[in-house]
This record gives sequence, structure tokens and C-alpha cells, in this order.
Amino acid sequence: MATPQFLSSFRYSDSLTVVAISFCTAIVCEAISWLLIYRTNSYKSLKSSIDKAAKKLEIMKTDQNPSKLSTKKSKTKKIDRVETSLKESSRDLSLFKFKSGAVVALVLIVVFGFLNSLFEGKVVAKLPFKPIGIVMKMSHRGLKGDDSTDCSMVFLYFLCSISIRTNLQKFLGFSPPRGAAGAGLFPMPDPKTN
Repeated sequence: MATPQFLSSFRYSDSLTVVAISFCTAIVCEAISWLLIYRTNSYKSLKSSIDKAAKKLEIMKTDQNPSKLSTKKSKTKKIDRVETSLKESSRDLSLFKFKSGAVVALVLIVVFGFLNSLFEGKVVAKLPFKPIGIVMKMSHRGLKGDDSTDCSMVFLYFLCSISIRTNLQKFLGFSPPRGAAGAGLFPMPDPKTN
């Protein structure tokens, strides 16, 4: 199977096809996420609780007024309570997003399989640099020849997927709340407990 007829006359037809398919896949994945996550009341309430907790925590950490909190010890306890609440809400949000992750992963696997069969062993782009070891293994995966500036579909699709989906989430307002950044199913251990 070759590239679509209307694109085959362009010099960069294979590259543009991979980028276009990656863009379309990102839109489909975000539509699935919207259907399963972002439009639900549970998500909206979790997001608002994370935003409120993050703002409250920021205010508590920057507030130097001793009249609001009598001692440093009570302020520390309140900050710890808000941080714990924020971590729990962020974990709940991650678990909530997990269900659509399986559907999105299935879509990405199907599209990747389709692209892999379409561009197997075919150079889709030329890199403007000579990549280093591990990057070269990925950028040159499945290609014959020794030209390390040849780029396979896998590498181009990987780069496009990461950049397009992340920017699309920001554009559509689906990026995680600022208080949830760094949290997730497996958050970093709290240094205070050690």
C-alpha cells in the first residue's frame, strides 16, 4: 500500500502523511478522552477541588502574617493537611483518567500498526543531524542502509505524537490542573515522612 494518490507527487509526501495521521490520531484520542473523562461531573468536581487546594496551599505558603496562624507548628500542620488533600485528589484524578487511557492506547496501537505496515522499511524523512546511539536505533529502526540521517516512520510518529497531543490538550484546555502536576498513580515519596 502506498501513500494516497494526491500526496504522492509532493517531495515530502511520506513525512506529511505521517504528520497528518498523527494529528488526526491526536484529535480522535482527545475526543475519546472528552467523551469518557472531561465532560463528566466527577472530573469537573475533582479538577475544581485540586485547583482550590493548590490555591489555598500557595496562599498558606506565601502568607507571612502571624495573626492568621498563631504558631509555626499549627501552620505546618495545616499545610500538611492541605498537601495531603491535594495528593489524594490528584491520585483520584489519575485513577479517573486511567479508564480512557486503555481505549486511547488501543487506538494508538491500531494506528501504529497501520502506519508500520504502510511505511515498513521506507525512509520518510531526513534528519538535519547525525543522531547519537540510542536515538539512532530508534530513528533508523527497520531501515536498510548505513545513512544515519535517514528517519523511519517510528521516530517521526513518536515525535509528532508527543508534541501534537500535548499542545492540543493545552489548546483545548484539557491539560491537568496546575496542582496535579507531578502527581499521578505513583507520586514521588514525601521527604517529610523519612
